[in-house]
Amino acid sequence: MNPATIIEIGCAQGLNTLNLLSYAEPHGSRLIAIDPVPQFDVSLVKQVYGNSFDMKQGYSLQVLPEIEAADAVFLDGDHNWFTVYHELKLLEKLQRFPIVFLHDTEWPYARRDMYYFPESIPAQYRHPHACKGILPGINELVNGGHNESVWNAAYEYGPRNGVLTAVEDFLAETKLTLRLHRAHSQHGLSIIIPNETVQDREHNDRVQQIVTASGL
Repeated sequence: MNPATIIEIGCAQGLNTLNLLSYAEPHGSRLIAIDPVPQFDVSLVKQVYGNSFDMKQGYSLQVLPEIEAADAVFLDGDHNWFTVYHELKLLEKLQRFPIVFLHDTEWPYARRDMYYFPESIPAQYRHPHACKGILPGINELVNGGHNESVWNAAYEYGPRNGVLTAVEDFLAETKLTLRLHRAHSQHGLSIIIPNETVQDREHNDRVQQIVTASGL
Protein backbone atom coordinates (compact mmCIF):
# COMPACT_ATOMS: atom_id res chain seq x y z
CA MET A 1 0.00 0.00 0.00
CA ASN A 2 1.32 3.43 -0.92
CA PRO A 3 1.88 5.87 1.96
CA ALA A 4 -0.70 8.66 1.98
CA THR A 5 1.49 11.03 4.00
CA ILE A 6 5.29 11.17 4.13
CA ILE A 7 7.16 13.48 6.51
CA GLU A 8 10.71 14.65 5.94
CA ILE A 9 12.42 16.39 8.86
CA GLY A 10 15.57 18.22 7.76
CA CYS A 11 15.64 19.30 4.11
CA ALA A 12 18.90 21.27 3.69
CA GLN A 13 19.34 21.86 -0.06
CA GLY A 14 16.26 19.78 -0.86
CA LEU A 15 18.05 16.93 -2.65
CA ASN A 16 16.22 14.17 -0.79
CA THR A 17 13.06 16.28 -0.82
CA LEU A 18 13.06 16.04 -4.61
CA ASN A 19 13.72 12.29 -4.43
CA LEU A 20 10.73 11.84 -2.16
CA LEU A 21 8.53 14.05 -4.33
CA SER A 22 9.47 12.04 -7.42
CA TYR A 23 7.90 9.08 -5.59
CA ALA A 24 5.03 10.91 -3.90
CA GLU A 25 3.52 12.68 -6.90
CA PRO A 26 2.88 9.68 -9.21
CA HIS A 27 1.69 7.56 -6.25
CA GLY A 28 -0.82 10.12 -4.98
CA SER A 29 1.10 10.72 -1.75
CA ARG A 30 1.69 14.00 0.05
CA LEU A 31 5.12 15.06 1.36
CA ILE A 32 5.26 17.31 4.41
CA ALA A 33 8.76 18.78 4.68
CA ILE A 34 9.84 20.36 7.98
CA ASP A 35 12.88 22.62 8.33
CA PRO A 36 13.46 25.97 10.09
CA VAL A 37 15.72 27.25 7.29
CA PRO A 38 15.21 25.34 3.99
CA GLN A 39 18.07 26.02 1.57
CA PHE A 40 16.15 25.73 -1.69
CA ASP A 41 13.46 27.61 -3.58
CA VAL A 42 10.35 26.41 -1.78
CA SER A 43 7.98 28.38 -4.02
CA LEU A 44 9.46 26.80 -7.16
CA VAL A 45 9.12 23.27 -5.76
CA LYS A 46 5.54 24.05 -4.74
CA GLN A 47 4.85 25.33 -8.25
CA VAL A 48 6.15 22.10 -9.80
CA TYR A 49 4.61 19.58 -7.37
CA GLY A 50 1.45 21.39 -6.22
CA ASN A 51 -0.62 19.58 -3.62
CA SER A 52 1.95 16.78 -3.35
CA PHE A 53 4.24 19.16 -1.43
CA ASP A 54 3.66 20.97 1.87
CA MET A 55 6.51 22.95 3.43
CA LYS A 56 6.36 23.60 7.17
CA GLN A 57 9.04 26.12 8.09
CA GLY A 58 9.90 25.68 11.77
CA TYR A 59 11.45 23.35 14.32
CA SER A 60 10.19 19.76 14.17
CA LEU A 61 9.13 19.72 17.83
CA GLN A 62 6.91 22.73 17.17
CA VAL A 63 5.40 21.43 13.91
CA LEU A 64 4.83 17.72 14.63
CA PRO A 65 2.03 18.32 17.19
CA GLU A 66 0.00 19.84 14.33
CA ILE A 67 0.10 16.57 12.35
CA GLU A 68 -2.40 13.81 13.10
CA ALA A 69 -1.24 10.96 10.87
CA ALA A 70 1.73 9.85 8.79
CA ASP A 71 2.74 6.60 7.12
CA ALA A 72 6.49 7.16 6.66
CA VAL A 73 8.82 9.62 8.39
CA PHE A 74 12.43 10.52 7.56
CA LEU A 75 14.31 11.98 10.56
CA ASP A 76 17.45 13.79 9.43
CA GLY A 77 17.22 17.12 11.25
CA ASP A 78 19.01 18.13 14.44
CA HIS A 79 21.21 15.18 15.44
CA ASN A 80 20.99 15.22 19.22
CA TRP A 81 19.32 13.19 21.95
CA PHE A 82 16.75 15.79 22.99
CA THR A 83 15.43 16.43 19.49
CA VAL A 84 15.33 12.82 18.25
CA TYR A 85 13.90 11.37 21.47
CA HIS A 86 11.08 13.92 21.55
CA GLU A 87 10.42 13.57 17.80
CA LEU A 88 9.84 9.86 18.40
CA LYS A 89 7.62 10.61 21.42
CA LEU A 90 5.47 12.90 19.25
CA LEU A 91 5.24 10.28 16.49
CA GLU A 92 4.10 7.83 19.16
CA LYS A 93 0.97 10.00 19.57
CA LEU A 94 -0.10 9.71 15.93
CA GLN A 95 -3.07 7.58 14.93
CA ARG A 96 -0.61 4.78 14.14
CA PHE A 97 3.15 4.74 14.55
CA PRO A 98 4.69 5.19 11.08
CA ILE A 99 7.70 3.57 9.47
CA VAL A 100 10.56 5.79 10.65
CA PHE A 101 13.93 6.18 8.90
CA LEU A 102 16.73 7.80 10.94
CA HIS A 103 20.10 8.96 9.64
CA ASP A 104 23.33 9.21 11.67
CA THR A 105 22.81 6.28 14.02
CA GLU A 106 26.50 5.32 13.67
CA TRP A 107 29.67 7.40 14.17
CA PRO A 108 29.96 10.33 14.66
CA TYR A 109 26.51 11.09 16.08
CA ALA A 110 25.31 7.73 17.41
CA ARG A 111 26.75 8.63 20.83
CA ARG A 112 27.53 12.36 20.49
CA ASP A 113 25.12 15.27 20.27
CA MET A 114 25.29 17.86 17.50
CA TYR A 115 23.40 21.15 17.60
CA TYR A 116 22.54 23.34 14.61
CA PHE A 117 20.86 25.80 16.97
CA PRO A 118 22.16 25.22 20.53
CA GLU A 119 19.79 27.82 21.94
CA SER A 120 16.82 25.69 20.83
CA ILE A 121 17.82 22.87 23.22
CA PRO A 122 16.81 23.28 26.89
CA ALA A 123 19.88 23.87 29.05
CA GLN A 124 19.40 20.70 31.11
CA TYR A 125 19.64 18.59 27.94
CA ARG A 126 22.43 20.53 26.23
CA HIS A 127 25.92 19.10 26.68
CA PRO A 128 29.03 21.30 26.75
CA HIS A 129 29.76 21.97 23.09
CA ALA A 130 32.00 23.83 20.69
CA CYS A 131 32.24 24.61 16.99
CA LYS A 132 35.12 22.15 16.49
CA GLY A 133 35.63 18.90 14.61
CA ILE A 134 35.55 15.17 15.39
CA LEU A 135 37.92 12.30 14.60
CA PRO A 136 37.24 8.56 14.98
CA GLY A 137 38.52 7.11 18.23
CA ILE A 138 39.20 10.52 19.80
CA ASN A 139 36.77 11.57 22.51
CA GLU A 140 37.77 15.23 22.61
CA LEU A 141 36.93 17.73 19.89
CA VAL A 142 39.76 18.78 17.57
CA ASN A 143 40.68 21.63 15.27
CA GLY A 144 39.77 20.44 11.78
CA GLY A 145 38.28 16.97 11.52
CA HIS A 146 34.70 16.06 10.66
CA ASN A 147 31.88 18.63 10.79
CA GLU A 148 33.89 21.40 12.42
CA SER A 149 31.40 24.01 11.15
CA VAL A 150 28.60 22.90 13.54
CA TRP A 151 28.26 22.73 17.31
CA ASN A 152 29.40 19.32 18.57
CA ALA A 153 29.17 17.95 22.11
CA ALA A 154 32.52 18.11 23.88
CA TYR A 155 32.56 14.37 24.55
CA GLU A 156 31.15 11.10 23.25
CA TYR A 157 28.99 8.57 25.14
CA GLY A 158 27.20 9.06 28.43
CA PRO A 159 23.46 9.42 29.13
CA ARG A 160 21.21 11.40 26.79
CA ASN A 161 23.98 11.83 24.24
CA GLY A 162 23.56 11.00 20.55
CA VAL A 163 20.99 9.82 18.03
CA LEU A 164 21.26 6.06 18.63
CA THR A 165 21.03 6.64 22.37
CA ALA A 166 17.77 8.53 21.79
CA VAL A 167 16.40 5.65 19.71
CA GLU A 168 17.36 3.06 22.31
CA ASP A 169 15.89 5.09 25.17
CA PHE A 170 12.63 5.57 23.28
CA LEU A 171 12.33 1.88 22.38
CA ALA A 172 13.05 0.88 25.99
CA GLU A 173 10.18 3.04 27.24
CA THR A 174 7.44 2.78 24.61
CA LYS A 175 4.51 0.44 25.11
CA LEU A 176 4.21 -0.04 21.34
CA THR A 177 5.52 -3.21 19.69
CA LEU A 178 8.26 -1.98 17.36
CA ARG A 179 11.28 -3.49 15.63
CA LEU A 180 14.59 -1.77 14.86
CA HIS A 181 16.69 -2.46 11.76
CA ARG A 182 20.19 -1.00 11.34
CA ALA A 183 22.46 -0.48 8.34
CA HIS A 184 25.91 0.57 9.48
CA SER A 185 27.58 2.34 6.54
CA GLN A 186 27.25 5.98 5.46
CA HIS A 187 27.06 7.09 9.13
CA GLY A 188 24.19 4.72 9.79
CA LEU A 189 20.59 4.27 8.73
CA SER A 190 18.09 2.88 11.22
CA ILE A 191 14.50 1.88 10.45
CA ILE A 192 11.79 1.49 13.08
CA ILE A 193 8.70 -0.46 11.98
CA PRO A 194 5.57 -1.47 13.90
CA ASN A 195 5.56 -5.20 14.64
CA GLU A 196 2.04 -5.87 15.91
CA THR A 197 0.15 -7.54 13.05
CA VAL A 198 0.94 -10.39 10.68
CA GLN A 199 1.40 -7.86 7.88
CA ASP A 200 3.76 -5.83 10.10
CA ARG A 201 5.88 -8.90 10.74
CA GLU A 202 6.00 -9.67 7.03
CA HIS A 203 7.17 -6.10 6.35
CA ASN A 204 9.85 -6.40 9.03
CA ASP A 205 11.12 -9.71 7.67
CA ARG A 206 11.34 -8.23 4.17
CA VAL A 207 13.15 -5.11 5.34
CA GLN A 208 15.64 -7.22 7.31
CA GLN A 209 16.29 -9.30 4.20
CA ILE A 210 16.94 -6.14 2.17
CA VAL A 211 19.27 -4.65 4.82
CA THR A 212 21.20 -7.92 5.15
CA ALA A 213 21.52 -8.42 1.38
CA SER A 214 22.62 -4.81 0.85
CA GLY A 215 25.96 -5.35 2.58
CA LEU A 216 25.62 -1.93 4.24
